[in-house]
Amino acid sequence: MTLPNFDNLLKKYADLIVTTGVNVQENHTVVLSVDVDQAPLARLVTEAAYQKGAKEVIVKWTDDIVSRSTFEHASQEILTDIPQYKVDESLDHIEKGASRISLRSSDPDSLQGLDSKKIAAYQTAAGRAMSAMRKATQANKVSWLVAAAAGEKWASKVFPDLTSSEEQLDALWDAIFKAVHLYDENPIETWAKKDKTLEAKAEELNKEQFVALHYTAPGTDLTVGLPDGHLWEGAGSFNTRGERFMANMPTEEVFTAPDANRVDGVVVSTKPLSYAGNIIEGMAFHFKDGKVEKVTAEKGEEVIQELVKTDEGSARLGEVALVPDESPISQSGLTFFNTLFDENASNHFALGSAYAFNLKGGTEMSEEDLKAAGLNRSDVHVDFMVGSNEMNIDGIREDGTRVPVFRKGTWA
Repeated sequence: MTLPNFDNLLKKYADLIVTTGVNVQENHTVVLSVDVDQAPLARLVTEAAYQKGAKEVIVKWTDDIVSRSTFEHASQEILTDIPQYKVDESLDHIEKGASRISLRSSDPDSLQGLDSKKIAAYQTAAGRAMSAMRKATQANKVSWLVAAAAGEKWASKVFPDLTSSEEQLDALWDAIFKAVHLYDENPIETWAKKDKTLEAKAEELNKEQFVALHYTAPGTDLTVGLPDGHLWEGAGSFNTRGERFMANMPTEEVFTAPDANRVDGVVVSTKPLSYAGNIIEGMAFHFKDGKVEKVTAEKGEEVIQELVKTDEGSARLGEVALVPDESPISQSGLTFFNTLFDENASNHFALGSAYAFNLKGGTEMSEEDLKAAGLNRSDVHVDFMVGSNEMNIDGIREDGTRVPVFRKGTWA
């Protein structure tokens, strides 16, 4: 690396992930899922967690090349037979209240050209097998964090015009460090201020308790119902131990759960979606009574069509998120081909399961009660970006009056 002071910046990043990201405390268990090319950062995160008092750090390695070989050669029967020991391990992590860190540097095109039906079958089987972990995460029973690290294939996708892989990696690391405020004198303090700012915006929306949001933009005319007692959230959350953590780094959004049965109209995507090792572009979703009736895409159409067939909830919305166009990630002008970043440059929705904490009392409700309240239930949760500087959003009150929420891509 030729990025100035890179080693110190990487250590600073590890400290931020452990301190602000999952807020490691004495006797915590930490589970770190990380790509093999990020061993230096994994070592720093492990050491930082132990320095904070963690009793154990469990590192789980992933690798794009091995994953591609597996999907290419293993039979669908093998891929969909999720071993019980993996399920038991995830249940053990829940029992221990383990903090989960996912550090990703994956190639956005890692599974391009492979059998999308086979990949979708695996995604479905894995989602069902690990449903307890998904439910625990979406109810904030445990602390969790998704963060990013620069990998060669990903960097070449974001910065194709740079001449060497070293320049591309430097550029991507620089963009990541900027997005997580690592160049600030005290990034931890910066994140504390960001948390308060986004929390204040969420509170404004919670006071309104709109019954619906109406989105308009070129190609988009969509009305999204909101359930009674919905809660907007900002950057930070509390786990069941009362510890504050950040689920995403970076983050610029406030978000809530829609009413899965009251979504009507059409919405078009404004950024590429990286999903299941494929890039999907130019999507258009047509909704009626909450369900996707038709979805098309200019690229990767088969992949997105398989996604909405995963289960009953995969064709319905589980998240509504608002991000102003002036967010630093949007203003960078970069397309990251990575949902963690691109969703924080744009208003977005998610297909699939809603977060239980986005409903008053939701974390203590059964799956049946959540569904009855309008929160979508599914084995998937996939964000896609719809915002632009041409998007307007109105909040609709119970009496039918409208309140401007967004104008030309920013807060009204």
